[in-house]
Amino acid sequence: MTRVAADTNIYISALMFGGLPGVFLDLGLNCAFTLVSSRAILDELDEKLRCKFAVSEGDVSQIRARLEGAASLADPDFTLQAVADDPDDDRILECAVAGKADLIVSGDRHLLHLGSYAGIPVLTVRQFLEQFVPEVR
Repeated sequence: MTRVAADTNIYISALMFGGLPGVFLDLGLNCAFTLVSSRAILDELDEKLRCKFAVSEGDVSQIRARLEGAASLADPDFTLQAVADDPDDDRILECAVAGKADLIVSGDRHLLHLGSYAGIPVLTVRQFLEQFVPEVR
């Protein structure tokens, strides 16, 4: 099964706005592919949901528990320094490499400009859905 590391911005867009990121997340939660995540990604998601979107602590805990239950959790034991302009983006690369992801899905321009990292393509959610779930077009 295809293993996909999703950047925090994809989770936030899915949870707060729906759209194509929402379709992506629904497919991942329903095991159409394997979501790959890490503690660092989930910690960042928790922080953004609470601080930027004022999501309650209880709701954040439920979201995290659902993602932890559905995802394959990677535990990177290394630190990358591949994205000089935004070092926080290195966390998704670490997750993807440690979690043996086949793809990275992101809306982040720094990651998208990389095109790929360590042989792992970086796609937008639209590109992913068009390539892997053609009926979503």
